[in-house]
Amino acid sequence: MILEIQNLTQRYGSFQVLAIPSWAVDYGIYWIQGENGAGKSTLFRTLAGMLPSSGDIILDQKYNLKDQPVDYRLRLNLGEAEPLYPSFLTPGDLITFVAEAKQSPVGQTEMLIEALGINYLKNSFGSCSSGMVKKVSLAVAFLGNPSVIILDEPLITIDKEARLALFNLIENYHAKGVTFLISSHQLFQQEGLNVTASFALKNKNLIRIEAV
Repeated sequence: MILEIQNLTQRYGSFQVLAIPSWAVDYGIYWIQGENGAGKSTLFRTLAGMLPSSGDIILDQKYNLKDQPVDYRLRLNLGEAEPLYPSFLTPGDLITFVAEAKQSPVGQTEMLIEALGINYLKNSFGSCSSGMVKKVSLAVAFLGNPSVIILDEPLITIDKEARLALFNLIENYHAKGVTFLISSHQLFQQEGLNVTASFALKNKNLIRIEAV
């Protein structure tokens, strides 16, 4: 299995958001569905190690988020649905910082910048539109040598050209062995992306709803 969850619970105070006793996926592209407020973003941020939780999350059958947090985070990337960055920071600064932290191979940042059309590297985020910020967050999600890339609502606020570039990146990375978890309210089939299987986040748990 590429990614495994065991006895995962997530709470905000006394309110339980997630209760996933067992879930695992192998190599593939997976569509994670759910109503607004179902907990998809919380799930993704938990898997990325951004929120503390109980239970175990294991990557590549050997990297437990609790026991090997650095090795785990080097191999799992998250592109958030509505990224927020300090207004004084520039896209160039952020991409350079994350590329170094993720140990990106030579030439990767330039490839991603060109593919997604990020021609505003020196602008501050405070002067960027939501679509411009979103493209930077997508570029950051592909940095390094991840085993898993999670994309939370990647299609919102980006134009058709950026969507095509994104799907090309997904297909290229997937062909090289990367597994994807993607949430969206839009049908990926209509966008030209084939997914391996679909899961719904219902009643705080992940349930397989169909193979696609």
